[in-house]
Amino acid sequence: MNNHSVFQRPGFSARVVPVIVITDVAQAVPVAQALLDGGIDVMEITLRHSAGMAAIEAVARQVPLMHVGAGTVTRAEDMQRVLSAGARFALSPGNSDALVQAAFDCKLPFIPGVMTPSEVMRARDQGFGLMKLFPAAQAGGLGMLKALAGPLRDVQFCPTGGITTENMNDYLKLPNVAMVGGSWLTPAEALARGDWALITRLAKQAMALVP
Repeated sequence: MNNHSVFQRPGFSARVVPVIVITDVAQAVPVAQALLDGGIDVMEITLRHSAGMAAIEAVARQVPLMHVGAGTVTRAEDMQRVLSAGARFALSPGNSDALVQAAFDCKLPFIPGVMTPSEVMRARDQGFGLMKLFPAAQAGGLGMLKALAGPLRDVQFCPTGGITTENMNDYLKLPNVAMVGGSWLTPAEALARGDWALITRLAKQAMALVP
């Protein structure tokens, strides 16, 4: 198998990655703009809902300053689809040879999901230097990341799952944490009622906490 190059962040500056389940394509552009207004220039739109692919396309086309990524990419055939939709990177809750090969073939930056030291070592052997620790809370959270930093100090993580405003700063202070991901920045209720001002406030709050 060809090794995928070590993931390089595609130009975004925020260390907080909103993880968003969009159920209505009409939400995509306003939420992207609301996050930008709050200082966050990256977003992960998951494929957990059928609207996800069209939402990625809408943001990529209409909000060029937003670095939109595709989340919950679990099938190799979705890698080309999200690239064609305009995604600048992809993330998965796990990892497989087929996903890695598809990302390599598409030349799409990819963050594979890991949960154990063996999975971290395997992803590192595939050429990845940035991985998604998921689900972070169930994997051991801060304690696991601190433990991994000893024997596997040459990799970094984007922990996702259980990250909140209250604990994100603790994660971001760790030397092996490049960024954190979470859904608290875009509550489903706020999306449903179109409360873009709330999302902007949450984004500003999160950015103010970044060390």
